[in-house]
Amino acid sequence: MGSSFGTLFRIHTFGESHGGGVGVIVDGCPPRLDLDLAAIQADLDRRKPGQSKITTPRKEDDRVEILSGLLDGVTLGTPIAMLVRNKDQRPQDYQEMAVAFRPSHADATYQAKYGIQARSGGGRASARETIGRVAAGAIARQLLARANGTEVIAWVRRIHDIETLVDGERVSRDDVEANIVRCPDPATAERMIERIEAIGREGDSCGGVIECLVRKPPVGLGMPVFDKLEADLAKALMSLPATKGFEIGSGFAGTLLRGSEHNDAFLATSDGSLHTATNNSGGIQGGISNGEPILIRVAFKPTATIRKEQQTIDSEGNATTLAAKGRHDPCVLPRAVPMVEAMVALVLADHLLRQQGQCSLW
Repeated sequence: MGSSFGTLFRIHTFGESHGGGVGVIVDGCPPRLDLDLAAIQADLDRRKPGQSKITTPRKEDDRVEILSGLLDGVTLGTPIAMLVRNKDQRPQDYQEMAVAFRPSHADATYQAKYGIQARSGGGRASARETIGRVAAGAIARQLLARANGTEVIAWVRRIHDIETLVDGERVSRDDVEANIVRCPDPATAERMIERIEAIGREGDSCGGVIECLVRKPPVGLGMPVFDKLEADLAKALMSLPATKGFEIGSGFAGTLLRGSEHNDAFLATSDGSLHTATNNSGGIQGGISNGEPILIRVAFKPTATIRKEQQTIDSEGNATTLAAKGRHDPCVLPRAVPMVEAMVALVLADHLLRQQGQCSLW
């Protein structure tokens, strides 16, 4: 329970941060999809720890093993199992956390709910669980590209109080990957890196906002009422570790506009396709994609595990303090970019298959 996501394109992730490994089972991927296996590994490399001076120093190769579901790199239509083995586990770094709950982490709530927890590294609450999501999302991304030419791209928009306002239509993957913070604005990226380093030296952490754009999304994705596309996107993205906010299109800023300012006027087209003069709706109207780019923003809180001493309690409810050890990101956002892309791709792939099943018979 709680480890599966999707309806037709469905994934199930497994494993703990300091266990033997983590991975995913992808069920429902159509047959005869010629996968670029190097692209799956490339997305995992963008997510892995130890990739730069502003990420956790934990060293993991995160080499994916594909155990089933392929023949010569082509999908069979059967479940695809992918595994990444943990190599650099250090459960001894978490001995103090076995008796003291980390403030704002999942330790206390997991213990209260289950009466037991995987204390080393947070277990299933660790961002290491997202390896399976990123691997599955890489498959979903290839499915979307082949079916509709759809592209999903995300970047860091804000770190702490340092923000960039780039034109998403002009952002490329190369722009995002040009620096270690994954901000496509080079000057702002340097300031972001300096801020993360300064806060990290203090034993503290910071959060920020990731922006994601979907180019050429299929028209008609999403179901009325409870399965609206933005509702499923919100659930997917808010299931990522450390997320605390979701916006689409104009988001909360749209509340400051009047209807006459916010409405996206339809434009006449020669082929009868939908096109709007503006995109305050963020590519989704009535819960259904209209073909315009889908624009999303996700807020990530500061990393909960920090070296600064904090007030907390132990498992018996007694007051104590904790200065966490272990290896933790001072800011999760640079490594969260591929996680955001993966969850968006998974939602779109699932809704694409649902749309084909419902509306392509005649």
